[in-house]
Amino acid sequence: MGIRLGYDWVVMLVKITKNNLGEVLGTAVEILNRSGIVAYPTETFYGLGVRFDIEDALKKLCRLKKRPEEKPMPLIIGDREILPLMTESINNTALSLMDKFWPGPLTLVLKAKKGLSKYLTADTGKVAVRIPGESIALHLAERAGFPITATSANISGMPPAIDAETVLNYFDDKIDMVIDGGRTAGGLPSTIVDVIGEKMKIVRKGAISIL
Repeated sequence: MGIRLGYDWVVMLVKITKNNLGEVLGTAVEILNRSGIVAYPTETFYGLGVRFDIEDALKKLCRLKKRPEEKPMPLIIGDREILPLMTESINNTALSLMDKFWPGPLTLVLKAKKGLSKYLTADTGKVAVRIPGESIALHLAERAGFPITATSANISGMPPAIDAETVLNYFDDKIDMVIDGGRTAGGLPSTIVDVIGEKMKIVRKGAISIL
């Protein structure tokens, strides 16, 4: 394990065991609340998380990934009850898909709440969100109680990371914590569906077949 200067209490790399999950998640949430960046395993690949409402953290993450600002960053949540933090309206189509596929690899594009960061919406008026399937990502989102970015842990255009070593190779000490949950399953990313209009629109085909 390595200690990163700047957060004297932050462990840069922490391997999850059956005994330390709660402690690790607590530390990760502290880092997120202090504008830090946390890498964590999802049910497919590793993701990079910052708190959704800290603009400096969102900006730092976007630049770290060399991600075009016109490309919005998706979010994960641990509970539907916090959806009003991101969206002002949810139609019946969206609710039906949530009932059927959440938690799981289905990202829904919803009408963004006014004032949400441009790094999340890319000025489209839309925001992408999901409740992840069983994974450290789900436990982290549940523990946090606020939306967390779920952009893939890689430099834009590079392959997504399936283990902590790859995350470190990409970012070294430029992120504040890596939660090592072992090798992830990889495979297809989440399916993305736009449910703002009367008819749903598949934005990206992925792990879940909607039609």
